[in-house]
Amino acid sequence: MADAATGPAGAMEKSLPSSAYLTPESWAWEKEAILSREWVCVAREDDVAEPGSHRVIDVAGESVLLVRTKAGILRAHYNVCRHRGSRLCDAANDARWGLSLSGGVIGGVIRCPYHGWAYHLDGSLLAVPSLTTGEDFDKKDFGLYPVGVECWGGFVFINLTPADAPDIAVALHQAPRRLGNYPLEDLRTARTIDYEVHANWKLILENYNECYHCGPVHPELCELVPEFRKDGGMHLDWELGIPHRDGATTYTRSGTTTRDVFPGLNDEEKVRHKGELIYPNLMFSVSSDHAAAFILWPEAADRTRIECRFLFHRDEMAKPGFDPSDAVDFWDMVNRQDWAVCERVQRGMSARVHDHGYYSPLEDYSLDIRRYIADRQGGAG
Repeated sequence: MADAATGPAGAMEKSLPSSAYLTPESWAWEKEAILSREWVCVAREDDVAEPGSHRVIDVAGESVLLVRTKAGILRAHYNVCRHRGSRLCDAANDARWGLSLSGGVIGGVIRCPYHGWAYHLDGSLLAVPSLTTGEDFDKKDFGLYPVGVECWGGFVFINLTPADAPDIAVALHQAPRRLGNYPLEDLRTARTIDYEVHANWKLILENYNECYHCGPVHPELCELVPEFRKDGGMHLDWELGIPHRDGATTYTRSGTTTRDVFPGLNDEEKVRHKGELIYPNLMFSVSSDHAAAFILWPEAADRTRIECRFLFHRDEMAKPGFDPSDAVDFWDMVNRQDWAVCERVQRGMSARVHDHGYYSPLEDYSLDIRRYIADRQGGAG
């Protein structure tokens, strides 16, 4: 007999326990087991386009220095000097004291502001003031602590434990094949919106991965994609792409745009929409003329910053009068609806009577997060 609370056998399955979204203990485990060991999306390649350019990135409390070397190669290092542990780049801390200490990335060199130790952009030690090398000191032993770097489709991924990092192909899964016709490397960021969402990062991924909620939460989106009202979109062929209403081809309120479609798309891709979830922190949605990339920055058990980038082909952006507002405004409306309901769920699941939720058959894709967590717990879920 099926449990009366779940209805017919197989109709619903339990979600992760509520504690997985709420407690400091679960958050501490995720920082170490997932965010410190998986390939995490942190940037677009053109964010550090020129040799010598750099970006300071915080991943789960670890500061990382992403740089492009003089040879044009992307490298990443822990933002910590090998001498006494000073941060190499920390402008925000200096500003708090009304200062701008010398150091950081200057003229193709990474220099520590504390004692002046200097490093090449590839992380190797360049020079140490007032200290000569000898038998007891070999510069080769004092390079910056490395962070793994990989790129796909113009996105930059880092791994905080590079010696044990899985193959990036495992993290990307089927995305390179499914999005193979899209000119992802030729896309550029036209606009970015940062959202501070008071909800657990896993909850946000689960919400992205199902459309059971689309009817109640996204009426405007369902006007554009009427099929979302039917069975939570479970009948749709997500690999082929999601059809819009008749006459619509893209994610704007009107469903149309004056922008050219991306070169290289097949007939279905010219009029449909595709979405990818690349664990643990990239939600990526592509239309025929633009893409929306959601980079999740988990900050606490109940707080996630979402960096939403609106990407367009660089040739389209170079045209006079280019205006991304039709896509940006529509996405921003849909996004705010999602974040608001995610915050409701976060607050609701903290109720003392809520031990876990349930997945209905219409939420099958959202079960992926449960499997993803279980795999990293050694199969115990």
